[in-house]
Amino acid sequence: MRLPRPGRSTAPEDSAAPPDPVDRLPDPGARSTEPTPVSAPSPQRGERVRTAMQRMAIASAQLLLIIAAVILVGYVLGKLWSILLPIVLGLLFTTVLWPPTRFLRRHGWPPALAAAVVLLGFLALFGGLIAVISPQVAAQAGELADQTVRALDDVQGWLQGPPFNIGQDQIGNAVDTVIGRLQANATSIAGYALTTASTVGNGLINLVLALVLSFFFLKDGPRWTPWLAAQTGPRAAPHVTALSQKTWATLSEFIRQQAFVGFIDALFIGIGLLVLGVPLVLPLAVLTFLGAFIPIIGAFVAGAFAVLIALVTKGATTALIVLIIVIVVQQIEGNVLQPIIQGRGFNLHAAVVILAVTAGSNLAGIIGAFLSVPVAALIAVIYRYVRDQFDQRAPEVAADGTVAQVTGDDGGSRLVTEPAGTSGDGGADSRPTEIGHH
Repeated sequence: MRLPRPGRSTAPEDSAAPPDPVDRLPDPGARSTEPTPVSAPSPQRGERVRTAMQRMAIASAQLLLIIAAVILVGYVLGKLWSILLPIVLGLLFTTVLWPPTRFLRRHGWPPALAAAVVLLGFLALFGGLIAVISPQVAAQAGELADQTVRALDDVQGWLQGPPFNIGQDQIGNAVDTVIGRLQANATSIAGYALTTASTVGNGLINLVLALVLSFFFLKDGPRWTPWLAAQTGPRAAPHVTALSQKTWATLSEFIRQQAFVGFIDALFIGIGLLVLGVPLVLPLAVLTFLGAFIPIIGAFVAGAFAVLIALVTKGATTALIVLIIVIVVQQIEGNVLQPIIQGRGFNLHAAVVILAVTAGSNLAGIIGAFLSVPVAALIAVIYRYVRDQFDQRAPEVAADGTVAQVTGDDGGSRLVTEPAGTSGDGGADSRPTEIGHH
């Protein structure tokens, strides 16, 4: 028998099967005859990748610089917050008190006298409101405390019955645990109380400073815009003037609108509480009015207080009716009244309002929550002004086609309006505005 040579198959040549392509290794030097699903790279791919990487690097560096600038500005504002807070509060007071002050000034009153009379009238009105509310709260506080104790006893009896069936010993142990924790943290609670007292004291000081600044804002208000515009050049003066007027109009309109909304809410909710015989109607109405200046969150908190007092004093049925009244009034105010009175297009989305209030309350507590929405509205105005400037829409031009310019000499400066496109020399077509002079 003949043995086959190594490397040679024993099968006949004519019946040899083709080798399995899986067992064959590809020849590195051989060309592929079948196309791949991946497209062939273009000659410009490398250059385009390098260009894209350069642009990403530049954009990343710019973003980091912007973030660093925002953090630095926030740090500086935080350090100057004790100075900025009275200024901001003074501006808010000025937006409320400027219309009557302007009325008196137009009827010949001296600026200082008009500002003093209006400011003293505002303080007298606020003091009178406190004088009316305080006796009601003091008279009904004891009764409200007794009713609260009875309500807690009712809740305890309800927990002891089905379906909870919680024993009195378990409730007593829970109360003892809470009392023990309060006693263990007595030092911390005392520290919190001292901090709160210090915060209240600082708040009163800031309030006094805000009122003093508000007096000067009311007395010299028309001079601020010319003075501010005079610190810039001729090209920047129209933008400074227009942006100052837009932010002031937005702030004033926001305060007036929220005051009107708060008055409507307080009126109808107060009538509902009065009809149902819920105590502390006037304090709850005032709380509802003040809560309107913190949109969404303030209305929720004021309504929760009203429902809670109704629950403690009148029972679950009355509390449910109060809840329905609060929801109906707030829905009508939010879906009917707000779209009617907010016609200038600066209203913020509800999500932006909630985020602004949350951020403000986390940064500065109640004051931050109160100031968050006006600040967000001003930021929106500045953003829209810059956007319109980029789009070449000339936002510095007023609705009547005029532009404010600074004119004057070493003796003082004043604002004049002239048709858009003319030189700022205060010619025959320009006329003095009511903004004032410096």
